[in-house]
Amino acid sequence: MRPPEPGAHVVGADFARVDWWGVELDGVTFTRCRFDDAGLEELVTRRCVFEECVLTGVRMGGSRHLGTAFLSCRFDRARLFDTTLDGCKLTGSQFLGAQLRPLTAVDCDWSWTSLRGVDLSALQLAGQRFREADLTDADLRGTDLSSADLDRARLQNAKLRGADLRGASTDEVNWRSFELTDVRIDAAQAVQFAHAHGAVVAD
Repeated sequence: MRPPEPGAHVVGADFARVDWWGVELDGVTFTRCRFDDAGLEELVTRRCVFEECVLTGVRMGGSRHLGTAFLSCRFDRARLFDTTLDGCKLTGSQFLGAQLRPLTAVDCDWSWTSLRGVDLSALQLAGQRFREADLTDADLRGTDLSSADLDRARLQNAKLRGADLRGASTDEVNWRSFELTDVRIDAAQAVQFAHAHGAVVAD
């Protein structure tokens, strides 16, 4: 199946096992499409939208996505190693069993994503949005999350040794649900942590 033309809007199409190695997509919108086990290595997307699409088992190694939105998509068992996400929205998407490293992500919005158990260790994710993201059991060891938006993110049992949370927004984060050994935090977060553990912080 040939790739859509620039600016096309495709609804409900089945692109399972398609081979689009090195294809460039510009301004294409895919709504409720399936890409099961598709070969999208070295794919380049510019200002595309994937909405409620299924990308189970997709191979996207070496792909680059510029200003593209993946909204409420499923990336179960997807392989995104060495992928670049620049100014992308991934809100509401699920990454069960996905391979996401090595990964280059710049100025991305991961709000409401499910990243349960995903290995995000040692990634540079500073300043990015993870509002209400599910990071339960995620591996965040050595990850740079400084100045990120982690408001209401779920971090139960996340591995955070060596992570940098300084300057991150952490409203309504449950500080009792994960281990803080060797995690870098700022003074305001230290107060939140102390309050969560019942301490009375004097002025």
